[in-house]
Amino acid sequence: MSENGGRRSQAQRDAITVEIGYALFSGAFAAAVVFGAFAGPALLFELPGGLETLLLRTGLVVAPVLFVARVVSVLLRFRQSPQPSQPGRTSPDS
Repeated sequence: MSENGGRRSQAQRDAITVEIGYALFSGAFAAAVVFGAFAGPALLFELPGGLETLLLRTGLVVAPVLFVARVVSVLLRFRQSPQPSQPGRTSPDS
């Protein structure tokens, strides 16, 4: 975890909280957009029964899958990226 006995600093906890919030918000937004793209025409227009059902069910399946995929990808990327020692500054090697 960290050098001070395995406990995270307040800044680390804040960064994790912000990243979780970003992951949830961006996942929900992406899922809503995809659901709207699939199910929107079925909700707005008179379509044949089979096509309307297909579009709604596709939206109901794809949206949660996209939500989970987005949340997992954001959190894994956060976990794997090294945090800069001095935010806003580059290292002398770069």
